[in-house]
Amino acid sequence: MANLKITLVKSLIGRPETERKTARALGLKKLHAEIIRPDTPVIRGQVKKLAHLVKCEEVE
Repeated sequence: MANLKITLVKSLIGRPETERKTARALGLKKLHAEIIRPDTPVIRGQVKKLAHLVKCEEVE
């Protein structure tokens, strides 16, 4: 099963509360923080909501 490497590349300052909570739920706390999560529809939906703030790539 593939995994996703998600990196927060833009600041959450001034973003709506829902976007900040979504980033926190993913585990993104600081700028340029990287996390690896399984490639599931739930995670894909969260990444799509934050598409303008994160960089996402598939890893094995």
